Amino acid sequence: MSAEIFDLIIIGGGPGGYVAAIRAGQLGMKVAVVEKRQTLGGVCLNEGCIPSKALLDSSEHFAFARDKFARHGIIIPPPELDLEKMMARKDDVVKKNTDGIAFLFKKNGITLVQGSGSIGKKAGDLHCVDIVIPGHGKTEVLTGRRILLATGSSAIELPGLHFDGERIVSAREALSFAAVPEHLVVIGAGFIGLELGSVWMRLGAKVTVVEMLEKPLPTMDGQAADTLVRSLKKQGMKFLFGTKVNSAVSEGNGLKVSVSGLSGDDEILCDRILVAVGRKPLTAGLGLEEAGIVVEKSGRISVDENFQTNVPGIYAIGDLIAGPMLAHKASEEGVVFAERLHGEGGRVEYEYLPGVCYTWPEAASVGKTEEQLKHEGVDYAVGKFNFLANGRARCMDETDGFVKILAEKESGRILGIHIVGPRASDLITEAVTAMTFGATAEDLAMTFHAHPTLAEAIKEAALDVMKRAIHS
Repeated sequence: MSAEIFDLIIIGGGPGGYVAAIRAGQLGMKVAVVEKRQTLGGVCLNEGCIPSKALLDSSEHFAFARDKFARHGIIIPPPELDLEKMMARKDDVVKKNTDGIAFLFKKNGITLVQGSGSIGKKAGDLHCVDIVIPGHGKTEVLTGRRILLATGSSAIELPGLHFDGERIVSAREALSFAAVPEHLVVIGAGFIGLELGSVWMRLGAKVTVVEMLEKPLPTMDGQAADTLVRSLKKQGMKFLFGTKVNSAVSEGNGLKVSVSGLSGDDEILCDRILVAVGRKPLTAGLGLEEAGIVVEKSGRISVDENFQTNVPGIYAIGDLIAGPMLAHKASEEGVVFAERLHGEGGRVEYEYLPGVCYTWPEAASVGKTEEQLKHEGVDYAVGKFNFLANGRARCMDETDGFVKILAEKESGRILGIHIVGPRASDLITEAVTAMTFGATAEDLAMTFHAHPTLAEAIKEAALDVMKRAIHS
């Protein structure tokens, strides 16, 4: 057992854990982080958010050069794909980000221990974390006043479709294919499935998305989701909604996928299957049962408003607790957790948590959807503005999509903003800020927006709530 006593021991160095560690370090706490990977950043930086966006950007450039340069008067020979170099760039982006976190740990005096951590037996008033050191089988014990669990989540497998790392894969492997698939079947029309399907479709793969529900992105505004699907179909992505995958068996060098849908049974021949039907909390091996920590039927850990479990001194954040499994949610919880631990007031404003799908066009939203407002019986007004009428979008030749603002009819207070279009992931920040400060549609409409910018579409949609839009 280490003689050192930490104020806080964090198991997991992903977006929740490492941010909580840095903030706690800034507040003067003595912090240790236990991480089983060789690098910090968790799934997000190593095999999720960052590598996927690196490939999305690279594949966007490739598709733009191939399909759109000529429209801008740029005539070049058809571009050739160097997939190995593209993957190397992606890996370099990941390394720079993970190295950056390691630097921040040193800057803030955070102790990093590599190994698999679990909750150990208490030593008097102190909590213990048992750590198995990889490759040695040795066990080290850290002692501290509090433990934060931030181990994230893992991809869900489907019965009969077990991941083999090559032909039936999760997002992790789909980020590192050695060659462009001939036909990629994506199971699940959520953010991950549509994003990675977009990457490989742009690079030349035939992509078929199979979704059990009758619509994609169930948490997104229906009109926005429909618009995104239409755009992806125009790009060549095929969708089978209301369709279930029954099995997948080897067929020559490929796979034969059996599906059942509204039009009956069918078979799809492909060479790769990406299973992207969701994620589950990564709690195995943490010692939750032995510690007496309450786990809900969903697999999530129950916590109070301070992120404390039913066991005093043990806390949890991120994908382990209720709410969307998003990196920015985990990071915000990490900050608020550390500040509350230090006696400061802080609150995670979950009602203004944005969601983004990084396809092209992008889709982003915050707040209530139109379907939710109808279900709740809220009297609301709608303002909408199409990017087709936005000067900057026309200059970019990126006119698919719109901004839609939902506001309370009487007060004008904004209830939800939904964007499908170019750089929606960046534009949504204005929407989040406005809603966080209780803005009305008129507040947005009266705010200067530089011309010409994509953000003017937000101003025009706000004006349209009051039927005062200028350019539509």
